[in-house]
Amino acid sequence: MIARSPLAPDAFPELPAVAGVDIGVAETGLKYKGRPDLLLMRFIDGTQVAGVFTRSLCPSAPVDWCRQHLAGGEARGVVVNAGNANAFTGKSGAEACEAVVAAAADALTCRPSRIFAASTGVIGEVLPASKLTPHIEAMAADMAGDRWSDAATAIMTTDTFPKGATRRVDIGGTTVRINGIVKGSGMIAPDMATMLAFIATDAAIPADVLQACLSAATDKSFNCSTVDSDTSTSDTVLAFATGQAANPEIKDADDPALAAFRAALDDICVDLAKQVVRDGEGASKFITINVTGADSDQAAKRIALSIANSPLVKTAIAGEDANWGRVVMAVGKAGEKAERDRLSISMGGTVIAKEGAAVEGYDEGPVAAHMKGQEIDVDVDLALGDGKATVWTCDLTHGYISINADYRS
Repeated sequence: MIARSPLAPDAFPELPAVAGVDIGVAETGLKYKGRPDLLLMRFIDGTQVAGVFTRSLCPSAPVDWCRQHLAGGEARGVVVNAGNANAFTGKSGAEACEAVVAAAADALTCRPSRIFAASTGVIGEVLPASKLTPHIEAMAADMAGDRWSDAATAIMTTDTFPKGATRRVDIGGTTVRINGIVKGSGMIAPDMATMLAFIATDAAIPADVLQACLSAATDKSFNCSTVDSDTSTSDTVLAFATGQAANPEIKDADDPALAAFRAALDDICVDLAKQVVRDGEGASKFITINVTGADSDQAAKRIALSIANSPLVKTAIAGEDANWGRVVMAVGKAGEKAERDRLSISMGGTVIAKEGAAVEGYDEGPVAAHMKGQEIDVDVDLALGDGKATVWTCDLTHGYISINADYRS
């Protein structure tokens, strides 16, 4: 049993029901004992869907399935299993995915193309569909709209706590709800960590508009988080809009009436992404890296990720060592424009180095105290332009090795 992350929130937030969404879970024993490991969500007819997926060139069978059917724009359900990623499993994996989808489609009385799928867990083992399909009909008969905590638990693998978030905003004077859950702890460097996220809203938003909103939100959140620099074969973010709030018609993503919704979706995705980092395998410190003064926002993000993914930076922070030289190293290797003699580095708000050297008379005391905390801030100013980015990561401890060395056993 993996101990709960010291960075975990006190409790799972209260996620109220979203009109048009029902949730069922089951314990199949596929890998985990004594906890749900299979999720089925049912959406009211006409629900719109959007998705963002891994850019890994070795995607899982469920990712292939979702990509194939996303263009239809509508969803009646999503089925998710934990314990087996059904990735790198060839034709047999595709057939297993289709079998699970077919069972869900039968249970929800819809075409298979309206069912979306996701799997998370061990790579390279064919999903034993026969362990999952017998549970699906009973799940469909025992659903409720307020089982978001159960849903978040059912999709966990090495996660130490279920992750969820909720927001309520107005669209054209109509109140709408957005709920989201995510799983992820290791293999996290989304490029669109093993990361799956599912977001549902009762807003009436067309699929193409929802897609634009989701893609933008993902770039600001999940794609700004990293635990170990490894992009999963299974990364999937799916958003569903049931339309039950009956808000005024939205025709495009730039509609001013959608501004509050877009901001709330961005916020919920950032919330979920940070929770994944806080549950990073073996993590003891949550690290925020701010890069400013870069040649462009893209350059700033690449530099921030170079710092965030550096094992030397992450182990120094784990050891509570304010080794700013490692930050310099990570900036220099990022492949983006940087000038040594203009660079400044701060930790915990204290400027450590600037203009190519350590600050004269620098007192390491306040920084040493900051490094002993659980929330670590690293700020880099390149003094070259207006580009900026924020990335979230965690430290690298022996716990990461222990969890992954034992993962398949």
